[in-house]
Amino acid sequence: MSNPAQHLGLLLVDFQDPFLNPVPDRERLLKRTHFAIEAASLLGCPIAVTEQLPEKLGSTTATLKAILPEHTPLFEKTSFSAMDANGIDRWIQSNQIDHLLLIGLETSICIYQTAIQALGDDIGVTLLSDCISERRPEDREPVLMQLLANDAHVLPSETIFYSLLGSANHPQFREFTQIVKRYS
Repeated sequence: MSNPAQHLGLLLVDFQDPFLNPVPDRERLLKRTHFAIEAASLLGCPIAVTEQLPEKLGSTTATLKAILPEHTPLFEKTSFSAMDANGIDRWIQSNQIDHLLLIGLETSICIYQTAIQALGDDIGVTLLSDCISERRPEDREPVLMQLLANDAHVLPSETIFYSLLGSANHPQFREFTQIVKRYS
């Protein structure tokens, strides 16, 4: 049986406390992000993390760092697009990723610019709608509408991961449903 998560990559963009703290739905965002990390790990989806200017803004928030798989690549960046981070292109190529699942902050800045650049590089993009956020909720809708017009996909994380499972006959279905229950 082929792995439906093959050629997908989960990219966590800038989950740093200075960006997380002003987000109105921080706790919900972190809970859903924990779910996405565990589901992606279970299904064998490569995961990577970016950090914007970590020497000034700090590293990925501790609760997420604690559950990331060992040896998760970390890419420091100065550009708003994660696609410009040094080494991310090698991660994409070495894992044969042709579609990114994007999660992180901020929807209207780094997520938007990462998605536009990836799409321009012929890499498919799905934003996990429950795993992205922003300081200004009013910015979300116009950004998502523009990304949809550019052929990005926007779906909740459970929709994506259940689609990867395909059916209750999947060998990891039982373990997956335990993750779903833990984060419901």
